[in-house]
Amino acid sequence: MSLSRRGFLQGAAALGVVTKIAHGQKGNTAGVRDELWYDKPAEQWLEALPLGNGRLGAMAFGGVKHERIALSESTAWSGAPTKDGVNPEARTHLDEIRRLLFEGRYDEAQTLAGRSLPGRMKNFGTNLPLPELLIDCDMPSEVGRYRRSLNLDEAIANVDWIADGVRYRREVFSSHADRVLVVRLHSDGENKISFRLRFSAAVFPGSVQVQSDALCFDGHAWEKMHSDGRAGVALRIEARIQADGGTVRALQDSIEVSNANDVRILLAVGTSFGDADPKVACEDTLHAASGKSYSQLRRAHLDDFQPLYRRMVLDIGVSSKLARNLPTDKRRKVLEDGADDPELLALFFQYGRYLTIAGSREDSPLPLALQGIWNDGLASSMGWTDDFHLDINTEQNYWPAEVCNLSECQTPLFRLLEGLSRHGQTTAAEMYGAPGWVAHTVTNPWGYSAPGGLGWGIFVTAGVWISLQLWEHWRFGQDVKFLRERAYPILRSSAEFFLQYMTTEPKHGWLVTGPSESPENAYLTPTGGRASVSMGATCDRVLVEALFSMCIEASTMLDVDSEFRGKLESARQKLPPFQVGKHGQLQEWLEDFDEAYPNHRHTSHLISLYPECQISPRKTPQLARAAEVTIERRLHAPNWEQSEWGRANLVVYYARLLKGDEAQRYFVGLLAKSTGANLLTFSSGGVAGAEQNIFAIDGNTAGTAGLAEMLVQSQGGEIELLPALPAAWRTGSVKGLCARGGFVIDLSWGGGRLRSAFIRSCGDAKATVRYGEKTMRLTFQKNQPLRIGPGMFVETPNHNRGI
Repeated sequence: MSLSRRGFLQGAAALGVVTKIAHGQKGNTAGVRDELWYDKPAEQWLEALPLGNGRLGAMAFGGVKHERIALSESTAWSGAPTKDGVNPEARTHLDEIRRLLFEGRYDEAQTLAGRSLPGRMKNFGTNLPLPELLIDCDMPSEVGRYRRSLNLDEAIANVDWIADGVRYRREVFSSHADRVLVVRLHSDGENKISFRLRFSAAVFPGSVQVQSDALCFDGHAWEKMHSDGRAGVALRIEARIQADGGTVRALQDSIEVSNANDVRILLAVGTSFGDADPKVACEDTLHAASGKSYSQLRRAHLDDFQPLYRRMVLDIGVSSKLARNLPTDKRRKVLEDGADDPELLALFFQYGRYLTIAGSREDSPLPLALQGIWNDGLASSMGWTDDFHLDINTEQNYWPAEVCNLSECQTPLFRLLEGLSRHGQTTAAEMYGAPGWVAHTVTNPWGYSAPGGLGWGIFVTAGVWISLQLWEHWRFGQDVKFLRERAYPILRSSAEFFLQYMTTEPKHGWLVTGPSESPENAYLTPTGGRASVSMGATCDRVLVEALFSMCIEASTMLDVDSEFRGKLESARQKLPPFQVGKHGQLQEWLEDFDEAYPNHRHTSHLISLYPECQISPRKTPQLARAAEVTIERRLHAPNWEQSEWGRANLVVYYARLLKGDEAQRYFVGLLAKSTGANLLTFSSGGVAGAEQNIFAIDGNTAGTAGLAEMLVQSQGGEIELLPALPAAWRTGSVKGLCARGGFVIDLSWGGGRLRSAFIRSCGDAKATVRYGEKTMRLTFQKNQPLRIGPGMFVETPNHNRGI
């Protein structure tokens, strides 16, 4: 018996399902490769199934007698634009804080920074959950052959069961094509569909109105934790019923459907975000959708979704029949117990892509927030809110977009960045007396750019980090117009700020940032205290070098700003070098401080490894080893803070370190230890002040990006095939991965070695392709794929390795 089969038998036996599987009683319930499925309804939010159209989110619980569909909408925000976010004492004390830090008086600097730097976040706001759509069905208590599922290829949630010999089926999808949530209730018998439709109580003020065939909720996204209780968008939810047969009757706060043959519920959400009229938005959307049959709505949904989802196919091995016959929640548990399940890993990869499409479309009004477009009501109740965190989370949300062939899904992020850069000019001028723009740790739909609180919110290069997504979009797509008109103006303005803002460190003459924080960590001061603000934190140094380099390259390509480019080149030479500390670790700060929290979840200085490539095993092996020591020290510290995005970081870090087995181990750990039954990742209870597990989408998306990094990398001026292939994935293939320079790659491998690759370029181009220590230089013609075999590579001369 193979280890995989034995592991699944042992794990399945522990779950009490082996007998049923062995006798074939559940053979008809096995899922397709791109499907999550379950044999019972969801009882908790992290068991429900996510649907989305880039704006309107839904979590389907799959209840038989009582169906819950938790609703959310990306613009349902409390809060309002901020005009006085900058602390009025900040600019006055900036030079004094710098002097204290340079003199080693860290405790005094921390105290002064705490008084003068934190921003004013009175009406910052948060995304809020909407009332749930509740369907109370007239159904016998005893049902059989229950099955609920989410087909990723179709983006449709299904529930099937049999009661009194009649088969019932419910389908739910959130249509981007028609901008509505669609629910269909159907049975094989006549006059068998009866239910009452209503909304649950809301977490904000609102009221329900009932029409002859529609249920409406009107309210305001007001709350008092992150705003003043009177700031937030107005919104409307409208659910319209279309029934074949039976009767539809309006009640006081619900609608009753009796003895129908087939029922469709069309639901729209409108808000006043962007000065829209919520009522008109709902009416217009529902008027258009109501004129279509269910089959037309479904077909339009599939025609819109599948061209994006089907751009990629991944095969990293075949799982056992035992594995495929297990419901997804039990399958994940068996994986946690140590069994092998490559198809579940591939499903998790595609799930990250699915969530990206469902949550962020080209016309989405806002990008993915901390919880994407979904909202469990927990993050919005925390001090950190369901917002846009710019110190890793929002970046991770979009890490897979380019490499995983979903480039246009980044578009709403770019719109947010354009607004942020405009508002950030005010912060740059008022707080630092500098031109250009700056943003700190968090932002909201209205472009908040001032700092947050001390200890987490004084991260001055946060705007640079999120702006890397602009540059990646250019590097992958090679759209010169985008570079000239959208990316470069934002990057140039940011670089203009840092040229003015940065100051000279007196000991070495280095050009450094500060006062700033290395998110969200702190160091021990010589007096035994703890401080977070410093001068020249390593993460700032990484991001400033990246910013200056991007602007230098862009201005050269666009043949503009030669004088400005010269200033950037001169300033870049004055940046501090990377330093290795007394433990052999990559220093997080300019001085070799001991960490106040050795187990901290943030490793911001390792952005030099990923997403940047300023440190790599081939180009800077000593620094790469120092980065690895940093990782090891964090992992081995007592009570390491195991966040979902921290686990995803380990996947991309080890992929960049070319250690595929380690990357694969942490990818499995992310799925097995940091996801709910629905495979959504969560921030663990006990971390960052949370008392329970709270969904955060960044683990899903960054995990997907991490697996892609194991198979193809292109950050170092060359395309590397299978750079970190784990030994466990001996045979497999991938289609549709993207590489910088405008390339799309299909490749296959067997016996742990490359078999062949097809590389297509979006334009005439030349590229160096690497496999192991061998490279080749290729010339591509637009849209003409080249086939590459392992025997075509030549050994790279020692003096050129890694170039």
